[in-house]
Amino acid sequence: MKILVTGATGFIGNYVISQLLEMNILVIATSSSRERALEKTWFTKVEFVEHHIHNSSTENLFEKFKSPDLAIHLAWGGLSNFKSQEHLDNIFPAHLNFLRNLLTNGLKDLTCVGTCLEYGMQEGELSEEMKGTPTIAYPLAKRKLYEELVQLQKELSFSLKWVRLFYMYGEGQSPKSILSLLEKALDTNEKIFNMSLGEQVRDYLHVSEVSKNIIIFALQKKIEGLVNCCSNKPITIKELVLDYLDKRHKKIELNFGYYPYTDYEPMKFWGSNKKLKSILND
Repeated sequence: MKILVTGATGFIGNYVISQLLEMNILVIATSSSRERALEKTWFTKVEFVEHHIHNSSTENLFEKFKSPDLAIHLAWGGLSNFKSQEHLDNIFPAHLNFLRNLLTNGLKDLTCVGTCLEYGMQEGELSEEMKGTPTIAYPLAKRKLYEELVQLQKELSFSLKWVRLFYMYGEGQSPKSILSLLEKALDTNEKIFNMSLGEQVRDYLHVSEVSKNIIIFALQKKIEGLVNCCSNKPITIKELVLDYLDKRHKKIELNFGYYPYTDYEPMKFWGSNKKLKSILND
């Protein structure tokens, strides 16, 4: 089997590729930076094809990427600003054109990652049956991409799987994530760590488990469409931070209430993982 992985040098991509290689699967890895790819331990074990998704091209991308049996599409830009109009105006159309090219030229099995922010401001346990009501550019762009791909299935025969990611942690995560910021404060011997009140409820999985779930969903043939990638274990940010400190036997004064809550996330939400568990247990 031959699998194309886009966004190869990203946080999740690095784990997905490593796990696929452990399964003795041939990986075609692609990203816009060969230099970043060269830094990865997997580089000599994959076929790497540098490609800039935003560069419009009439070439046959299915052939360029060695005619893969399936693709796991992890690439996406602009994640430092979820509200940027760039997601809708430039990133969404570029990714739609990229995927349409692959599918038109022969790709038959596609797995993409979405975001829990596609559910909008809905609170409580979020299930795939609930209608998404995103309010800002990034999840709006993701939802548009999913809807366009569903429409494309009326013209082309291919399997579409859409993994809605919740929150993740692990080595390589964004330096702006709360645990990365906390680790930095500990490493530099800061006396105080500034944070929000920490009462917001979220749903976390380690990135290695996230990547494993993505791979299992991508490889199976029975279930298509939307699936939440989540723990179904709600936890407050305050609990997350305190648990992190406890496990590492570290102490730092927590300055609760320094930062306001975000205005684009509901106060308390987590994912239903019933559909995910049915796939994992099959």
